[in-house]
Amino acid sequence: MTVRVQEEPFDAAAEYAAFRRADNRGATVMFTGTVRQMSENAGISAMTLEHYPGMTERALEEIERQARERWDLRDVLVIHRYGRMLPGEDIVLVLTASDHRRDAYEASMFLMDWLKTKAPFWKLEETDTGERWVEAKETDDAAAARWEE
Repeated sequence: MTVRVQEEPFDAAAEYAAFRRADNRGATVMFTGTVRQMSENAGISAMTLEHYPGMTERALEEIERQARERWDLRDVLVIHRYGRMLPGEDIVLVLTASDHRRDAYEASMFLMDWLKTKAPFWKLEETDTGERWVEAKETDDAAAARWEE
């Protein structure tokens, strides 16, 4: 399976090692997204990601399918967590493999831009000023727009 949505933490180094063993690749790109300690000038004590099981997996699989259509990829792995997480915990892991670095890099950037703006997750931050729902930022939308066909 190349897309996993899970509550439990993942070991990015172990996932990378297993991914690399799959076959002989020229390039592997790894991205991990982590819960920040600060956001919009407020301290973050925790973040909760909510999702609709089934719908979320289908959306991530569609995003992955589009990446495979656009770039010559040997393999892709996307792991996205949900539930309550603390600062420093990993939220998302994206691994892309290709014969050439450009495809692996561009696919990784595409995947993260679209996961950030099109994946059906709802983020609630617990801050030192109270709770708040997080919306996509204009910079996230602009980054995703460059991939529109």
